[in-house]
Amino acid sequence: MIDIKNSHIVVAGAARSGIAVASLLKRQGGIPFVSDSGPIEPEYAEKLKNEGISFEDNGHSDRALEGDFLVLSPGVPSTSTIAKSYLKQHKQVFSEVEVASWFCNSPIIAVTGSNGKTSVANWLAHTWKLADRDFILAGNIGTAFSEHVEQTSSDKTVLLEISSFQLDHIQQFRPDISIILNITPDHLDRYDNDFDRYASSKLKITKNQDQDYWFIYNVDDPILSSHAQKLAGEDNTPKALAYSSTGEVANGAFVRNGKLILKLNNKEEQLMHINEIGMSGQHNLQNGMATALAARASEIKNEFIRESLKTFEGVAHRLELVRNFKGVQFVNDSKATNVNAVWFALDSFTVPVVLILGGRDKGNDYSILIPQIRDKVHTIVAIGEAREKIKNQLGSVVPHLLEAGSMKETVKLANKQAKRGEVVLLSPACSSFDMFKNFEDRGNAFKQAVLEL
Repeated sequence: MIDIKNSHIVVAGAARSGIAVASLLKRQGGIPFVSDSGPIEPEYAEKLKNEGISFEDNGHSDRALEGDFLVLSPGVPSTSTIAKSYLKQHKQVFSEVEVASWFCNSPIIAVTGSNGKTSVANWLAHTWKLADRDFILAGNIGTAFSEHVEQTSSDKTVLLEISSFQLDHIQQFRPDISIILNITPDHLDRYDNDFDRYASSKLKITKNQDQDYWFIYNVDDPILSSHAQKLAGEDNTPKALAYSSTGEVANGAFVRNGKLILKLNNKEEQLMHINEIGMSGQHNLQNGMATALAARASEIKNEFIRESLKTFEGVAHRLELVRNFKGVQFVNDSKATNVNAVWFALDSFTVPVVLILGGRDKGNDYSILIPQIRDKVHTIVAIGEAREKIKNQLGSVVPHLLEAGSMKETVKLANKQAKRGEVVLLSPACSSFDMFKNFEDRGNAFKQAVLEL
């Protein structure tokens, strides 16, 4: 751990994570200075004032470039001027989760992946609740790790959803159980459109783990399978548990004759029939397997795992049924911020779909969706900055491609196109920042517009 007593520490980015880590550093004896390239929300500025933490906004002054080290909020890219300045000076740059982990007294389960990590983090929380185990749920979900880390203890488990941005600048961060669900193209705009750089960022979650730790991974994902093989060939690497929805594994979870099997230490256990899992779809089967393995690695009994897999109902903004209006189901999947997430969403439906796509493009290749769209989608309503690109790549694939300028207009157009028994699906494949504060704001705007029909 870095000695922070009386250290001058600059925190770049004054949103949720930046404010939380600055407060933590102050309480732990550091001297934080918060700097944001844009305006700081009044509530955050007030909090910093109340805690006696110096700050600036709308640009980085010389003072911001003179810290002993830099802490990057997830929203601030490694290519930002301030990050480049510290790296050029050979000063250390840390992510918020790295700093928080220095003060953690709990075992950590950290889940990452391009899709499903919010669902799995919540599914883990649901399992821990059923098993009457104490836990803290934080990270890329709800509240920052830094906000809770001083309440950690050996009898609590920290359940973290971790993004690639939070893994970009880790040094000592070491989860007791790491989970990688999948790696598919996402956030490529933050990685110079280099998929390998994005993937290697995700894989950093295992970098400090040794044989006393666990690594849970989806063996059906070629990148993860290759990473696991590489680790297996090295000394002192984490114990691996694989899961697969397509074949059997030597150690982990798989399906045989419709039954979910757990195989640990060469002993097979039949957990349940996969039809009993409350969430349908291939991706939810895989997410349930990851959850079950993490629970077993944490010595939670099968009875609680079974109950959790049966009763978990998913999370808001992820394939969330908003309303059945005149026989049309309106489904909010605002959290689908990459193309692969939309693929999984479409895979969940067997009826015709009106698909709402668009927002701020992240280097997406929408053509990946063509087979699913041809099979299921008769209308696309394109929104946001990505409209032109969507039109160019998918305009000839669907009978109808419409454009809308607001969420209200989008929902009205989609409703006109949908027939009884069909689905209107908001699954944008893009970030929300062109029109909304975040994906929750976008999802809530969709829900409100649907309820006003």
